[in-house]
Amino acid sequence: MPFDARPAETDRPSRLLARWLLLVAAMVWAMVALGGATRLTGSGLSIMEWAPFRGTLPPLSEAEWQRLFGLYRTIPQYAVVNAGLDLAGFKEIFWLEWAHRLWGRLIGLAFLLPLLWFWWRGLVPRRLLPRLGLLFVLGGMQGAIGWFMVASGFEADRTAVSPYRLVAHLGMALLLYAALVWTALSLLRPRATPLPAGAGRLRGAAHAATLLLLATMLAGGFVAGLHAGFTYNTFPLMDGRLVPAGYADLSPWLRNLTENIAAVQFNHRLLATLGGLVALGCAWLGWRLLPPGAARRACLGLGGAVALQYLLGIATLLLVVPVWLGTLHQATAVLVLTMLLLLLHALRRAPGGATP
Repeated sequence: MPFDARPAETDRPSRLLARWLLLVAAMVWAMVALGGATRLTGSGLSIMEWAPFRGTLPPLSEAEWQRLFGLYRTIPQYAVVNAGLDLAGFKEIFWLEWAHRLWGRLIGLAFLLPLLWFWWRGLVPRRLLPRLGLLFVLGGMQGAIGWFMVASGFEADRTAVSPYRLVAHLGMALLLYAALVWTALSLLRPRATPLPAGAGRLRGAAHAATLLLLATMLAGGFVAGLHAGFTYNTFPLMDGRLVPAGYADLSPWLRNLTENIAAVQFNHRLLATLGGLVALGCAWLGWRLLPPGAARRACLGLGGAVALQYLLGIATLLLVVPVWLGTLHQATAVLVLTMLLLLLHALRRAPGGATP
């Protein structure tokens, strides 16, 4: 079969399942962006209770508003960061965090209710049920991880959440998104397309880009957790140096990778640069080696998404992390992940023509 030939027609149930999964993935993408806005505005600690069912409704009385505001005034963030904040100001940060949590609940419903309907109608392949059940469980775990992260911000010596828990929360969101998109792509294109001779180099480059760019995203979580983007607001040098002073100040040395602002920001820059160069190499190889089709488009799309994300990262840094730009930078990371998934799926092996 010629490279990138159109696969056999996907059956209608598979298309329906794929569209549903892509819709849920889009909701997760929006959730990542909303989470970025919540973090950047300092709204994440405004709700100090985890009430999965009762918390669906916002405060409905003045007494309830006063109770929640009173809880907020007991934590260090209020005393150190928002001292003097009145009820009107509290409501502004409350609504963003409430919307973030509500959107998470809606994602759960958007996944569970159609899944039950598809299962009842016999439209879900038996082999897919364990994966979909696991995704639902992981989605529930993500809610618990989110509360675990928020609760760390109530500790006596903190005005923000633990960077480690923030990265765990972000990493789970990216994992859920990737699993949803990959499953949808496998329903839409169940058989891999043979690659032309010499495309093995491209597959290796795509795997290298994936590792580097995922590491960049997780490193960005530590940048966010430490508020490292508010320092060293020059590029490409950091206070006039390529490697900033104080890179290895902490002991033991490994702590610098996750707790030292200078090291964390430098590592994020370095990983982004290396990952960007490899991604641009994928785009170049795809342009040279592949005929027009899905795999070639994915190569070029990855190159474009990474270039855009790199420029957004520089702008975010130079402008000292305005909320709208920081949120856009976090959302565009999911675009980069999307392009990686499209590329890896288009390049996947199909030994002997077997279904992947």
